[in-house]
Amino acid sequence: MFGLLVEIRDNQRRQLEGQAEALDLQRQQFALVQRQFERTDRLQDRAESLHAKSAQLVNGSRKVLAILLPAIAVLLAYLTWLMFRRL
Repeated sequence: MFGLLVEIRDNQRRQLEGQAEALDLQRQQFALVQRQFERTDRLQDRAESLHAKSAQLVNGSRKVLAILLPAIAVLLAYLTWLMFRRL
């Protein structure tokens, strides 16, 4: 009977050790997931910032293009007029 109680105690001790190891592993995994989430959050913030900057660049280039295209068309018309005027 005493041997059976010792065996039960030893099994319970091993089970508690296994649970402690599993809990430690879960803590490590949680810390890893938390670091990955923080990294993902930083990357998302950076992507949003880059997107805003690119939108500003696109808007600026549209404004410049709206000014340049008519100017180029006028210059081409003037050049064509100069070429045909001499004929």
